[in-house]
Amino acid sequence: MKRLSRHLRFDATIWTSSLIFLAASSFMQRFGQGLLDAASTNFFVETLGLSGNQVLWLEGIREIPGLVLIFIAALTMRLPLSYRTAVSLVIAGVGYGLYATVNSYTGLLVVAVLASLGLHMWMPLNSSLALSLSPKGRTGTVMGTLNGVGSLAAIVGMGALALISWIAGETPLTVYYFAGAALFVVAGLLILRVPPTAGATDEVPPRMLLKGRYWLYYVLTFFQGSRKQVLNTFGTLVLVQTYKLEVHQIGLILMVSSVINLLGSPYLGRLLDRYGERPVLSTSYALLVLSCIGFATSNSVGFLILLLLIIKLLVVLEIGLDTYVYRFAPPEELTPTLSAGISINHVTSVAMPLVAGMLLPIIGYPGIFFGTAGLILLSIPFALSMHPHQQPAPQAAVAVGD
Repeated sequence: MKRLSRHLRFDATIWTSSLIFLAASSFMQRFGQGLLDAASTNFFVETLGLSGNQVLWLEGIREIPGLVLIFIAALTMRLPLSYRTAVSLVIAGVGYGLYATVNSYTGLLVVAVLASLGLHMWMPLNSSLALSLSPKGRTGTVMGTLNGVGSLAAIVGMGALALISWIAGETPLTVYYFAGAALFVVAGLLILRVPPTAGATDEVPPRMLLKGRYWLYYVLTFFQGSRKQVLNTFGTLVLVQTYKLEVHQIGLILMVSSVINLLGSPYLGRLLDRYGERPVLSTSYALLVLSCIGFATSNSVGFLILLLLIIKLLVVLEIGLDTYVYRFAPPEELTPTLSAGISINHVTSVAMPLVAGMLLPIIGYPGIFFGTAGLILLSIPFALSMHPHQQPAPQAAVAVGD
């Protein structure tokens, strides 16, 4: 445990009690997410009998709350940041618990949207809370370490699922949804231990904000949305549908991925602090292009699993977009900017799975991965345009709200 603590760099000058409660909440949330992620693909295919097209459409429809997040955030912007974060986790927990009660595709879509609403509310709020509690110049370290804590929790969750399903293979997959939902609620209760003053600013934050100085962040998060569902869902879907991997095998693969992320996330965060977002993100995008091409051209199960592990590690560096904004955003603009970014991100993350679902019977999985590689390639020039150590000149803003 001491060795793990040294690896995650729990520096007492950085890790205040509020950050520790946030880390504990992240552990519980990722523990629950680990159970859900390990069970979801087999639950959709084996329990509910969904086709590949239906899984892709589900992934697109469940992203709709993210599309309108900028408006949802506007309605709650004046509430304490910790309260909003806690409520979002409870909403997500209720939604995931209802997954276990559905017996139709329509019912699944309804509860998926509810769970997604809470999860998408939580995303920018959790990042804002972590960034606001981090010392300047150490944001990458803190965000990377929180990812490492989350990976440790996912190891526990996925390992529990893999072990139980191997020993007691008849355990209904719905049980894991009830357990995961409960852990989300516990995560929300832990956030309530963070003082409501956390993240508060002297200036009143605008309810909605679109500002020219953040254009590069908007563009990169737009591209991120276009590839997100393929990188998060397609890899395991290929392994289950094409290569017939069972739930304990998928759980074991995702557990290994979490171990790698546990060890690698803190170092990736330190790379962002040391070298800045431009070289780190552009390099990660190039590696993702190669990984997608590998998925499109290889028929080796072992090689595909290796590529899946690489992709899931590189995806951690998405925190670089948050740290990029934090480097030069005034505190009162941080949360509305991240919320706007989530909505922009979901313009493509909603549309792309629906498009991919229609194209899948025509071009197959290789075509989907080739297309994703092309989209990632387009984002590299924009990543190379980032100037993390130079504050852009203020520009006119479009703000709504007093």
